[in-house]
Amino acid sequence: MKVILLYLLIMNAAGVASMLVDKHKAKKKLWRIPEATLFAIALLGGSIGSLVGMYLFRHKTKHLSFTLGIPAIIAVQLLLVWLLIR
Repeated sequence: MKVILLYLLIMNAAGVASMLVDKHKAKKKLWRIPEATLFAIALLGGSIGSLVGMYLFRHKTKHLSFTLGIPAIIAVQLLLVWLLIR
């Protein structure tokens, strides 16, 4: 159980950090983190961190794919956890 919690903590930290880094790169007009990578981090367990990072740094909040996609990923992950516990 501790390993799973540590994994989720790391992935959610990566979600927040990826939004911060991509926002910084966008402001500086540098090479950006691909959207597929941002979604992959969310899918691999960093969805809550990605959502927090989106709104904390005001990044990708005007992209419908993110404003609907990240919460949808969270909903599916919560459903899967519920099914596993049940």
